Amino acid sequence: MNKAILGALAAAVAMKLFLFDFVIADGASMEPAIKPGAVLVINRLAYGFRLPWARSYLLRWSIPEAGDILVFYTPENQIVVKRCAGFAGRGGFIALGDNSLQSYDSRSYGPVEVDNVIGKVLGVK
Repeated sequence: MNKAILGALAAAVAMKLFLFDFVIADGASMEPAIKPGAVLVINRLAYGFRLPWARSYLLRWSIPEAGDILVFYTPENQIVVKRCAGFAGRGGFIALGDNSLQSYDSRSYGPVEVDNVIGKVLGVK
């Protein structure tokens, strides 16, 4: 392989690990805003910088606002997509699915730590 191809590959991997990611929605908890099978573009730097394998931010410059659609780890270590409904206590936010009848969310597992946020949904395709 030549240097240009290796450079492009390294740049693409770095962008996926640190800047943007793509996730395919699974389940109906966010309908009608996000349908099952939709491709979500995730901004990993929306709230701060973290290493991909780390469970907390190295630097945080913002926190989610009510209405933001987030990708995060639940207390059971599942990766989910939910909407921030507001904050409860110190650093924890309430996460709710738009389709409350189909959503496993903060009503079941309580507030979510901000450090569990992977990123903010920028777009749905």
